[in-house]
Amino acid sequence: MFREDLTRNFGFILHDVARLLRTTFDRRVKSLGLTRSQGWVLNYLFRNDGMTQSDLADLLQIEKATLGRLLDRLEAKGWVRREADATDRRVRRVFLTEEAEPALKAMRTKAAEVRRDALAGIAAEDADRFVDTLLAMKANLNGNGNDSGNARNASRGRKK
Repeated sequence: MFREDLTRNFGFILHDVARLLRTTFDRRVKSLGLTRSQGWVLNYLFRNDGMTQSDLADLLQIEKATLGRLLDRLEAKGWVRREADATDRRVRRVFLTEEAEPALKAMRTKAAEVRRDALAGIAAEDADRFVDTLLAMKANLNGNGNDSGNARNASRGRKK
């Protein structure tokens, strides 16, 4: 049977680190009464407030009905509101409310603490290079880095 040493396989390591980041974050924001899925909705709206419900579902890679239920819960908390689009009544736009701000700030603070803890003991230059590498990998996998040399060169071209 085929055996591979997975101790330095970046795919497995990345998966484990992502899982640890998620579970640590979940544990730290539990007191906010916020699920990870609800947190992602709030974060995407923080970046693109007023986006359409359909576009938000696409970005989150979830079904529209699933997003609808998430938005129902967030609306019940008073954290989002949905409005008909000004030009197309079939389209619903989603907005953060002022009531969401304390939860959003607390969530983002907890997320920053998790990232800080994850990078403890790692030099700032190494952390920057790590993020650059992740961004290059993301571009490669999204098809934006068809020439792998360009992704590497873009990462190396960063000021040090």
